[in-house]
Amino acid sequence: MTRLLQIWVIDDHPADLFLTQQVFATLSDQVTVTPYQSAQAALDDLRRPNATYPDVLLLDINMPQLNGFDVLRAMKADDRLTLIPVVMLTTSEAVEDIQQAYALFASAYLVKSVDFSSFIQQVESLVTFWAHSRLLNWSSPNSAGPQR
Repeated sequence: MTRLLQIWVIDDHPADLFLTQQVFATLSDQVTVTPYQSAQAALDDLRRPNATYPDVLLLDINMPQLNGFDVLRAMKADDRLTLIPVVMLTTSEAVEDIQQAYALFASAYLVKSVDFSSFIQQVESLVTFWAHSRLLNWSSPNSAGPQR
């Protein structure tokens, strides 16, 4: 049996985080979600010894203190975290934000649909894609990246 897809969601806005969790709850047979309202808390958890890494991390851009680009930059600068796929999940359609996300090596950029049923379809597509694309066997943080 294949283990559930592990997704972390970092979004400082409580209503957006709640809505995202509710959509993922409809897919609970395929995915588990770990929510974070604080980007720093998520980074701290990723950096702790023997951390269990997510298969994919969903990251909002506009957050106080550490924004999504700060988190992405920090992850890609850390040899232990650089291979974790990061999907920017945001309301921003700004060309500059999209370009910056890819310049910082985001795996994908997804603009949240304002229509709830469309958002559900976005999440379902995301889960389907990453369930088939993930690295199934993350190594310990003491080594560099996923086991091969």
